[in-house]
Amino acid sequence: MRDELIEAVKVEASIRGVALPPTPAEVAKAAVQVDSLVAVSILCAVEPIVGFELPQNLVRAGGYGSVDGALEHLLPRLEKEWTKKKGAKP
Repeated sequence: MRDELIEAVKVEASIRGVALPPTPAEVAKAAVQVDSLVAVSILCAVEPIVGFELPQNLVRAGGYGSVDGALEHLLPRLEKEWTKKKGAKP
């Protein structure tokens, strides 16, 4: 999921003409906007992997200030959804 978010941020940055750091680790920590719609599209990409539909309300309205910020917010919520649906932690 991290790689998908980084790629989405790179696409958005290229469209907007924003320069990003050279490495994925630096991009993940950089103060870049991760739009909530981008985060929802990443959740849609994860659904076939987890095997069930994820609620869009997992994503914070207004998005996130970095890839790491998005992951810190989303991963615990994804784990909670997994536990509700599958009954055990992944």
